[in-house]
Amino acid sequence: MYFKSIFQGNLHFGNAKSYDKVIKMYDHRLENYYKDDVVFKHEDIFDADSLSLVIPRSVSNITEKTWKNTVDLLQYVAQFAISGNVGAWLTEEGTIQRYAWIEPEGDKAVVQKYLRGKELLEQEGNEEEAEESLSKAIELYNKHAQAYERRGYVNFILQKYHDADRDFTKSINLDKSNAPAYYGRAQIKIKKEKWQEAIEDLSMAVKSSLALQDIHWMARRMKGECHVHLQQFKEAEFEFRFFGRRKFKESSKNYAHRMITQFNHGKVLVELEKYAEALEVFDALLKQDLLDQVSEADILLYRGIARKNTGKNGFKADWNKATKLGSKRAKQLLKAT
Repeated sequence: MYFKSIFQGNLHFGNAKSYDKVIKMYDHRLENYYKDDVVFKHEDIFDADSLSLVIPRSVSNITEKTWKNTVDLLQYVAQFAISGNVGAWLTEEGTIQRYAWIEPEGDKAVVQKYLRGKELLEQEGNEEEAEESLSKAIELYNKHAQAYERRGYVNFILQKYHDADRDFTKSINLDKSNAPAYYGRAQIKIKKEKWQEAIEDLSMAVKSSLALQDIHWMARRMKGECHVHLQQFKEAEFEFRFFGRRKFKESSKNYAHRMITQFNHGKVLVELEKYAEALEVFDALLKQDLLDQVSEADILLYRGIARKNTGKNGFKADWNKATKLGSKRAKQLLKAT
């Protein structure tokens, strides 16, 4: 049985000696362990100029065995790398069947400092220790794109926005496919209300990531919000609609943003005078658990606007209820009716 596979990423080996050794081991295991039943030959993915293994987004139809062999081989050579990562997905009709995230985990000092920094970053209150560990990883290997990106996030949390911007930019310059770095830099642009610059970075985050990854949808959602600030409602509607069609698991970072994005989609549809579509959105919202993301008053306010503009009854009832719930705009609309 064949599945759709996706591989994307890179691994850096730091010096010619390690790079040459890895190629030999790759070829040896390819021939003797996997009998050539893998996706990539070494000449397809090894780059002597950068002393790296580089896999641009690669999509193919393969068996589960071929996918597993390829992942096993990449995991084997990753232990000799000092930075980078490779994502591997096996899907069937858009559903992930198998997934692997491959990155260096050896005992080299630069690897250990980076992994320690990542670990500390996941623990609230340990940002300064995380920054110190990631900085040491960078000192040991100043082309460590992932360490710069993670340190950029630490600096963002610590509100050291200039330093964060510098780190994200450095990471992007080292790895043009680093979606989290584009996303991080966009957050700084948003803080400064530089909406168009943020959109440009978020567009790159979308382009550099897969629809199978959380970061892809985080970037789309935020991009839509930036378009709203610029009153680019058509572009915002596209992003919100696309986001709304996606089914997120509760473990996804996007799960908690479903309702507010759906509400924003409805508001944008009102701005575009697509009132019938907007009414469907607000009707659906009122049937759901809002998880404290959106006030009922705001939904009723906009549903009333959509109802009135589609010639349907009930808009005054919506505005009356919204007024009782504290909506000043609904009160004004009632008086003007």
